[in-house]
Amino acid sequence: MSSPATGLKGRAELGVALLLGVVGVLVFLDANGLVTPYSKSDPVGPKTVPFIVAGILLVCAVMLAINVLRGGKGEAEEGEDVDLTHPADWKTILPLAGAFLLNILLIDWAGWVISGTILFWGSVLALGSRRYIRDGIISVALSLLTFYGFYLGLGIALPAGLLEGIL
Repeated sequence: MSSPATGLKGRAELGVALLLGVVGVLVFLDANGLVTPYSKSDPVGPKTVPFIVAGILLVCAVMLAINVLRGGKGEAEEGEDVDLTHPADWKTILPLAGAFLLNILLIDWAGWVISGTILFWGSVLALGSRRYIRDGIISVALSLLTFYGFYLGLGIALPAGLLEGIL
């Protein structure tokens, strides 16, 4: 006699489908809990995009589950530039993770422009660039562009931190 798990052997993708479904339900419930006043100038409102994302996640979860139950399965990585026997490059991963961690720790206090500059500059250094001045200038420019892009383009004020009143 076979166990119920035997029928699901080799179908690990069902776990991904379940995860997609759970995230879709969570996004739907979170969006449903949003309280927003009605505005004639914005009849769509801020709930629309989360509902669309939740719907897409749920549709993808159902479609993936159906595909897996019909015998479909993911293909193993066969990229010629990927050597799965080679260990992780910790000399790159750790500084890159450090740049992201520094950004998280500094963003509220120092502000986006400073923490973003450290994030961008630290990332290119970790990935091997050695053009320090050029990379620093580009990092400052990217931080300023994203700061003002969010503020002017989306109406979202990123934290100014130490540069409050200057930006």
